Amino acid sequence: MAKNNANPSKLLIAAGGVVYMFLYIPLAVVVLFSFNDSKLNAEWVGFTWKWYDKLFQNGDILHAAANSLIIALISALLATILGTLAGLAIYRFRQKWLSALVLGPIAMPDILIGVSLLLMFILFNVTLGMTSIILAHVSFCIGFVALAVQSRLSGMDQSLVEAARDLGATPFQAFRLVTLPLLKPGIIAGGMMAFTLSIDDFVITFFTAGVGSSTLPLEIYSMVKIAVTPEVNAVSTLLMLVTLVLITALSRISPTVLRN
Repeated sequence: MAKNNANPSKLLIAAGGVVYMFLYIPLAVVVLFSFNDSKLNAEWVGFTWKWYDKLFQNGDILHAAANSLIIALISALLATILGTLAGLAIYRFRQKWLSALVLGPIAMPDILIGVSLLLMFILFNVTLGMTSIILAHVSFCIGFVALAVQSRLSGMDQSLVEAARDLGATPFQAFRLVTLPLLKPGIIAGGMMAFTLSIDDFVITFFTAGVGSSTLPLEIYSMVKIAVTPEVNAVSTLLMLVTLVLITALSRISPTVLRN
């Protein structure tokens, strides 16, 4: 029996290895060729840091990176506040329509959200730019924050809140002194998730960005249309590094939220 059970396990491990190789080998190639001492990505010539030096001297990329950072910070802050309130409402009222309303954008295709937001901005005569991008990012990040907060609430011992009320605390005091500290890991995790999604977003930003409001993903796309140079690999590597750092921090802060 043990011998028969070993073969499926080995096949499962082998299949998992193939899948992970398919996912991560292209990323490893991008990182490797960002240090390639050649303008062409056809073959490895030698090691160099010059593409990173050139990258930090490129005004367009630095401007796009600054835009992405500002947009991600503001979007994450607003989405965290609104998403926390939405998560509390979903948990308290337990209405299916409310859950569908808040969490619906998570399941919708990005291109559909982007086109819908573009039409809305045109309808209400909103000038496309930094403001429209921030509003767009907040709209799809709220659901992820609400999901993180709701998951945290589901695992919280409600008897602690009831005990605080029995000891004379008002509803607001019970929320501020008991519920909010217990929710803090979920709120932080949701905020970091919103920041990561915002700084990496391309499709929705593509439809809602205006002239002079290019973000880093949009700038990378415009560079790739010409050629995939080592400079493109360098900026992609840095963006990948930022994303991995945030995801690692997110998993350490609230592993329960990620599992749920």
